Amino acid sequence: MKNILNRLINHENISTEEAKQVLVNISKGDYNQSQIAAFLTVYMMRSITVEELQGFRDALLELCIPVNLEDYNTIDLCGTGGDGKNTFNISTLASFITAGAGVKVTKHGNYGVSSVSGSSNVMEFFGVKFSNDEGFLKTCLEQANICVLHAPLFHPAMKNVAPIRRELGVKTFFNMLGPMVNPAFPKNQLVGVFNLELLRLYAYLYEQTDKNYCIVHALDGYDEISLTGNAKVVKNEAEHILKPSDFNSETFKQSAIHGGNSIKSSAKIFEHILSGFGTEAQNNVVCANAALAISTVKHCNLEDAYNLAYDSLKSGKAKVSFNTLIQLSQ
Repeated sequence: MKNILNRLINHENISTEEAKQVLVNISKGDYNQSQIAAFLTVYMMRSITVEELQGFRDALLELCIPVNLEDYNTIDLCGTGGDGKNTFNISTLASFITAGAGVKVTKHGNYGVSSVSGSSNVMEFFGVKFSNDEGFLKTCLEQANICVLHAPLFHPAMKNVAPIRRELGVKTFFNMLGPMVNPAFPKNQLVGVFNLELLRLYAYLYEQTDKNYCIVHALDGYDEISLTGNAKVVKNEAEHILKPSDFNSETFKQSAIHGGNSIKSSAKIFEHILSGFGTEAQNNVVCANAALAISTVKHCNLEDAYNLAYDSLKSGKAKVSFNTLIQLSQ
């Protein structure tokens, strides 16, 4: 590790194979906490290369406990986090709206590190059972159209990193990896990233795969469609700018999609929106993100996908999906 750190501190890059090996060594407990913290910190001070990101991704996918859900044509809606915006749990809500619209979702998530309340914090608050049992996950997909893949259960290799990430409390390159290492290897993905540089890296890595993907960055800094401004979207065959008007929405102030200051208040906002009592901004933003996911899987136009999403939320289908998942967790 000393040699790698010295090279990184001297602004040298490491190869894909070296990056992969570092993560494998971390998983084996070869490094002490100070060395791991230093390694994470270096990448807060400098950009990550596509080769390094690929190496980290390959290591985590190789080390993960995979789950075979390929009989279901699923999508994962997952942002990198780390945008510092403290929104409510938009991608998690959009996941249930997508499920309510009849599209199966394998939601990969974790506890919040750089945010107040991550996807897993809210799911745990409501009593959703975290499991890596394939039978249970298939039952969830069949009955609720969604299953929750709590990252620590599938990535035991990262147990040495989790406490350091928590103590640091800021975004690290592991934020960049989260969406890319879903242990169900879903064929479809809607991924949000926190800056344009990462959008380019993701686009390069995703075009090397057989995935059906949509990568999003809101140009005012969000890792999802925020409707507070325009967003850049990169898909398999195209890239374009999406405006709030593309979702028949006005442009909202950032304060309109702010999240809670605690897990409990975040959960309250979550339940409020899912029960049909969200504000116009909250409803529009979750439906916009769900619409992108639905259109990615169904290959339909955005207007039709948005109508399906809005119907899922307003008719209560999304809430049924959520309630079913909680009942299955009992």
